[in-house]
Amino acid sequence: MAQLDTLDIVILSAVLFGTVAFFSKGTLWGKKVPAFAGASANAAPSSGSNDRSIVKKLESSDRQVVVFYGSQTGTAEDYASRLAKEGHSRFGLKTMVADLDDYDLEDLDTFPSDKLAMFVMATYGEGEPTDNAAPFFEFITDDSPAFSDPEDDDAPLAKLNYVAFGLGNSTYEHYNAVIKILDENLTKLGGRRVGDLGMGDDGAGTLEEDFLSWKDKMWEDVGAMIGLEEREATYEPVLNVSELEDLSSNDDTVYVGEFNQYHLENKVDSKTHSASNPFIAPVTVATELFNSKSRNCLHVELDLSGSNLKFTTGDHIAVWPQNSEREIDRFLTVFGLKDKRDAVIDVTTIDPTAKVPFPTPTTYDAVIRYHLEISGVVSRQFLITLIGFAPTEESKAELTRIGGSKEVFAEVVTQKHLNIAQVLQSLSDGVAWTNVPFSLIIETINHIQPRYYSISSSAYIDKTKPTITAVVESIERGEGEDVFKGISSNYLLDLKYKKDGIENTMPSAVTYAIEGPRKKYSGFKIPVHIRHSNFKLPSNPATPIIMVGPGTGVAPFRAFIHERAAQTEAGVSVGESVLFFGSRNSTEDFLYKEEWEAIAKKMPFTLITAFSREGATKVYVQHRLAENAELVNKLLLQGAYFYVCGDAARMAKDVSAGLAKIISTQRGISEKQGEDIVKSMRSQNTYQEDVW
Repeated sequence: MAQLDTLDIVILSAVLFGTVAFFSKGTLWGKKVPAFAGASANAAPSSGSNDRSIVKKLESSDRQVVVFYGSQTGTAEDYASRLAKEGHSRFGLKTMVADLDDYDLEDLDTFPSDKLAMFVMATYGEGEPTDNAAPFFEFITDDSPAFSDPEDDDAPLAKLNYVAFGLGNSTYEHYNAVIKILDENLTKLGGRRVGDLGMGDDGAGTLEEDFLSWKDKMWEDVGAMIGLEEREATYEPVLNVSELEDLSSNDDTVYVGEFNQYHLENKVDSKTHSASNPFIAPVTVATELFNSKSRNCLHVELDLSGSNLKFTTGDHIAVWPQNSEREIDRFLTVFGLKDKRDAVIDVTTIDPTAKVPFPTPTTYDAVIRYHLEISGVVSRQFLITLIGFAPTEESKAELTRIGGSKEVFAEVVTQKHLNIAQVLQSLSDGVAWTNVPFSLIIETINHIQPRYYSISSSAYIDKTKPTITAVVESIERGEGEDVFKGISSNYLLDLKYKKDGIENTMPSAVTYAIEGPRKKYSGFKIPVHIRHSNFKLPSNPATPIIMVGPGTGVAPFRAFIHERAAQTEAGVSVGESVLFFGSRNSTEDFLYKEEWEAIAKKMPFTLITAFSREGATKVYVQHRLAENAELVNKLLLQGAYFYVCGDAARMAKDVSAGLAKIISTQRGISEKQGEDIVKSMRSQNTYQEDVW
């Protein structure tokens, strides 16, 4: 037998370590991290494998229905919660909501036939499952999922009755791919879907109405199967909110916006930063990119030194925002809580299957400032839940009118981008909505989710200095009305002004608590984490690339081009890089103009611009793409990768169709063949999109 050398021993040790890690799931050395969203900071650690068995959980908690969710931005989680609440309040069903990441579903084959599983699944990216749904999705789509009972290989899920609703965007090629694939696999494994497969379309702006119409029909189908009897819907809280008069917001055991116990006690472990435990990153640079009096676009550089966070070129950075002072004050006033904003509350579960969605004890102000999505457009269903709590008969009648008609709701609320407090404020003529339980507010309003930005810097150059290129969202509602403000981009804008020591004198300016809870963000810091992406440069730097990125869609391409410029300086041979960039005009919003000019002198780089408001007719990147058909086709024949970043609704679709036409005309083939080639590029990952 050959003698093992040192390298052999190292390799074998690594294999052994990996094997142990896989089968123990890291429990031998894993360190539990208190979660921010999804669990109380005081939650007890898992006590055994039964905690991750949904079948045992249903039995021990005496539940009839479980609503699983796969959510990236919080919308699918919200829909799951609404289904569970409605099932209980309307029909008396014993329901629970379940994060797919909290359970090992190998025992789904033992799911009782007298119970019902609901799946509410979002699709994001190129037909990808959400982060919390990825392990389950990988398991259920395996050719031979290893269920707990191997005896029935033909139909292991024959006892499973389920309903399914997907959240997708029809502007993407893989529209609602996750729910379609999940449904197909559940059926293939013997599961029985009750009712229609529901699909909501965020691209068409009909997601909410798609959900509402699907669930009404779904309840009819479920009722026909198990004999539901509708009862008068009444609000039954799953959370209890109690005020703690013996505590003050200054007490060091009270959370005033900290993410978890580590943050509260200033014991943050640099090795644990993740989506559930963000890093409070210093903002080292914050500059204005636009030359405009009415629009802003920011270039923000962060420093990840001292954290375990690393990114690769093409990844996203997540920023955890907060609500503005204006909207917090409005919300507190509308619900009669302004005088109690700093009162300490404890939030506990009444329903043992529920979770407290933020650390507690805390304050009304902290919950509203850091945890609730109070600034976005309110949902019609949420307004309907408030009808019984209206402070006057007039406001009750008007709320019933608005909530009862999707057309009226669209006209009064959606088209004006009105948030919760604005709608209620307008309906009650200044009378506070003090009848609304704070538990209902916590349980029903979406919780703040991070905002994701394509990183616009290269990890090849510096893995600790990601940059953000963000246009500041500001939409005029109408003369004399408040301007709609995106909370994350305006949060960054306020930070920039304060960092520069300048007052924002815009009439619609909003301000934020930039120093954070207990001034833990002092020195201009923001909470962030990294989300890895499949939007990547070719592994071979010599491969040509074609990039289409209008507006801030140019962000990842700035990273790509900077990386190739650095590789060129290091003596690496890089392929031709062509960037199609579009904006309104060359004097106001030509992002990184000077950088492109400098880079073109260092490497084979071509910039092709489209300024939509500089001529008699509007010109966009898709027009420039068609004008340069010969160059595009030549590079594709050389094996070029093709990238699109930006607006999914129109630009990305037009670019995809335009590329198929270019291939068709340049190669003398049919349009159908051109479309097939583009599809083939997608499947081979040589056509990549990062769109929204």
